[in-house]
Amino acid sequence: MWGSGLRGRMAASYVLVTTTAVFLVEAVIAATFLIPQANASDLAAVLQEQASSDAQVIGLEVARLSVPGRVGDRPAVPDVPDVPDLPDLPGRAGAGDRELLRAAVAAAGRRTLAGGARPHAEPGLAMLETVVGVDGVILAASAPRIHPLGTELDVPLPPLGRENAGERRTTAGPAVWHVSPILRKEQVGPLGVEVIGYVHVQAPADAEVESAPSLAPMIVPTLLVLGLVLPVGLVFGLLSTRRLIGRLRRLAAVTTAVAAGDFRPRVEVSGSDEVSTLEQSFNVMTDRLGAAVESARLTARTEARQAERGRIARELHDSISQDLFSLSLLAAGMRRAAPEELRGQAEAMERASARAMREMRALLLELRPVALEDAGLLPALEELCRAYETRLGVRVEAALEEVALEAAAEHAVLRLVQEALGNAVKHAAPSRVEVRLGRGADGAVTVSVSDDGSGFDPADVAGRHGMGLTLMRERVTELGGRLDVRSDANGTTVTATLTGAGAAAGAVGRA
Repeated sequence: MWGSGLRGRMAASYVLVTTTAVFLVEAVIAATFLIPQANASDLAAVLQEQASSDAQVIGLEVARLSVPGRVGDRPAVPDVPDVPDLPDLPGRAGAGDRELLRAAVAAAGRRTLAGGARPHAEPGLAMLETVVGVDGVILAASAPRIHPLGTELDVPLPPLGRENAGERRTTAGPAVWHVSPILRKEQVGPLGVEVIGYVHVQAPADAEVESAPSLAPMIVPTLLVLGLVLPVGLVFGLLSTRRLIGRLRRLAAVTTAVAAGDFRPRVEVSGSDEVSTLEQSFNVMTDRLGAAVESARLTARTEARQAERGRIARELHDSISQDLFSLSLLAAGMRRAAPEELRGQAEAMERASARAMREMRALLLELRPVALEDAGLLPALEELCRAYETRLGVRVEAALEEVALEAAAEHAVLRLVQEALGNAVKHAAPSRVEVRLGRGADGAVTVSVSDDGSGFDPADVAGRHGMGLTLMRERVTELGGRLDVRSDANGTTVTATLTGAGAAAGAVGRA
């Protein structure tokens, strides 16, 4: 359910992004085309643009027709290029400004509204246009029936060639109008130009410059696009997240197993993205966590064994040792009080109890835990030697060198020395024991325990010495080393040799 939920949310995010992109495109289109058109919907500005544009066009024709020999007796306009000769027109020669304006309007043709063109800015706008002389007489009109030629325009003309605008009432209702002057360059005069006429443009005051922009035509295409794009986005989202969701599900399954205490499963690392980094890191974390848990288990088992050894040592000391001590006292009293014929038996009982006490003390020292982790190998060996010397009265000489060993090897060396000392005290009755630790010329670490007690036959080790030597040999073999035992009537020497590789690769020995 978790994977399906994530997959659904990711697919929904694809759909949301697709929908947002479609609406953003529609918003950009609306802002680009509709808003600028709405900003251009001022009727007075449209009329001014129309009047000024047509006045300029007619003014250019006036300048062209004012070249000497073309119209009237007026001087030529400077900086006007030569134009081809025009055909003679009836009454053209000597014509005044009125004839010049009529000719200019005719020459402009359909480039002006008065010449018959429809409004160039606002299609469908009911716009009227007239061309009048400086005296206000109408010389040309787009609607002669409304503005008859030869009549005077009923709007005030601007002075000195300026523009003029306003509103007035007509038979059809209120109207807005604008007047722009038609200018001609002159060689004389304070302004350098001469006003020879005006262009008047008029439209109803309630005329709509353009229909209000509507988003309705864009709604249907938008819905169609969404109808096509949304399924594609949904399918793409589901397909593109399929592999990712599968990897996350596998990771979740392994996480569940690890949480339950099983550190064996691993996640298959695939790809080189962030999820693969997570998979690899999870595997590393699982390895370290498994190693830590195993180490904790080994530590717990070791501590449990140490606690059990301590418990056994306490019970032996509190019960059997006390009984042996009492037996020793009784044997000594019997030896002194017994008649001559029983004194030998009492002495034998006293020696047996003393020997049992000695072996019991050696066994207690063997069971006694040594703080190797806290003190280190050399201090632990020195403490062990002092304990045997103090508690059992055996002179123990230690010749120890500082050597670098792994924890498993140090533990095995300590247990080997402890086992060898215990065997010597219990079975050989030595007066002197020597413990040596050092590194040879070949780099191998050598540890030996020698005593001057009664020797034994190594071939009969199983019958006489139980499991002691067998356990020591197993410890050394696990570390890749070897154990040599030499014994004769002059004493016993137990030597263990650990190579560097064996010590490094060794496992934790038995406690």
